[in-house]
Amino acid sequence: MNQELFSGTGMAIPNIMLPNRSVDLEKWAVVACDQYTSEPEYWNQAEAIVGACPSTLRIILPEIYLDKKDAEQRIENINRTMVRYIDENILEDIGPAFVLVERTFPSGSVRKGLTVALDLECYDYSSRSESLIRPTEGTVEDRLPPRLKIRKDAPLESPHILVLIDDPDKTVIEPLFEEKDRLEKLYDTPLMLNGGHVRGYKVSSEEHFRKIADAIKALGNARVQKEKYGQEGPTFLFAMGDGNHSLATAKAHWMSIKKNLTEKQAKDHPARFALVELVNLHDPGIVFEPIHRVLFGVAPEKFIKDTLEYMEKEHPGSFFAPEKPENSAEYHCIKIHGKDCSGYLCIKNPSYTLEYRTVQEYLDFYLANNPSVKIDYIHGENALKTLSNRPLNTGIEMESIGKFTLFKTVMKEGPLPRKSFSMGEAYEKRYYMECRKIKP
Repeated sequence: MNQELFSGTGMAIPNIMLPNRSVDLEKWAVVACDQYTSEPEYWNQAEAIVGACPSTLRIILPEIYLDKKDAEQRIENINRTMVRYIDENILEDIGPAFVLVERTFPSGSVRKGLTVALDLECYDYSSRSESLIRPTEGTVEDRLPPRLKIRKDAPLESPHILVLIDDPDKTVIEPLFEEKDRLEKLYDTPLMLNGGHVRGYKVSSEEHFRKIADAIKALGNARVQKEKYGQEGPTFLFAMGDGNHSLATAKAHWMSIKKNLTEKQAKDHPARFALVELVNLHDPGIVFEPIHRVLFGVAPEKFIKDTLEYMEKEHPGSFFAPEKPENSAEYHCIKIHGKDCSGYLCIKNPSYTLEYRTVQEYLDFYLANNPSVKIDYIHGENALKTLSNRPLNTGIEMESIGKFTLFKTVMKEGPLPRKSFSMGEAYEKRYYMECRKIKP
């Protein structure tokens, strides 16, 4: 009956698994696998902290290792470890429940969330998506196959996915925090490597399920959505925040499984759903940070020269300056960092309103024509400047986008270019904690 409450919402109540009480949760919880992809020292530190203890580090593949020669062996080890954690009761099923998540950062700010299951039948990650759950950034389908290898035989999932709801009146998540002292506390632990602290509370009563379902349905009301976004269209309830390619991988995996199932089997198959943490766009703990670019294998002087030669034909009047010009309104001024050179590439009369589209379209062109040059997407100014200070590296500093325009922009124009925003710095990303079975 509880599941029926959420009919039409794209949500479901998951059976969540958590580590048993003997597990050291500070060693168990590890930051999202797509962070620190150019900083092996971070993952070496995590290895040293975890040692031989049970940890989500053993059931994820940090993306820094995704293209390494031993990736296949690592995936086999992950699957074996998942089976062992289940068989040895290192993970225990807490039953059908949501988890209320309170994440406190080193700064003292708090992000509130609710771990739920989302129905992948309600998600389309294409650029034309009009589904209940929508991507906010372009999905690079070439990035899915290696991730599908990880999920293909995995009996478990553990999410680093954050999904946004646009709830200005704070009707879904926040009321639960007013009652958190009456809820069962499931975990309470510091997080390794400057991650702050996290607490989780069990939400499993019929009353709470009903209130959450009613609030979610109200957010999806056609009149409410038209008032917020100024246009009519298919209901748009959930927007990807972090983990776009992880949810896209879950969807692609589900579609491959679904082909061999009957309609009855497909209805409740565990792989049809994905565990995510819902967060409210209007939570003060949700901060949109820019995602910077670092090019490896090209000095900034050469990159600037190449770019201006290209822009001379496409955008005459573009130039490079050591300081941002005062009359910058007619330009996209992109800050460049390098060991011996820094300044602003000023693109005159850009084709797009959004600076991220200008930058990403050009970088895609540049990388296609310079195959020896590689790119990484970097969170945080310190990491950007450190990497840009190395020879033959060029850093491109991006500015953040306004978070309150996100739903309206995506509804009107579709997903933003990939890597357009990040919800916080790398250490503020979700740490793996809850797990869920994705095989019957």
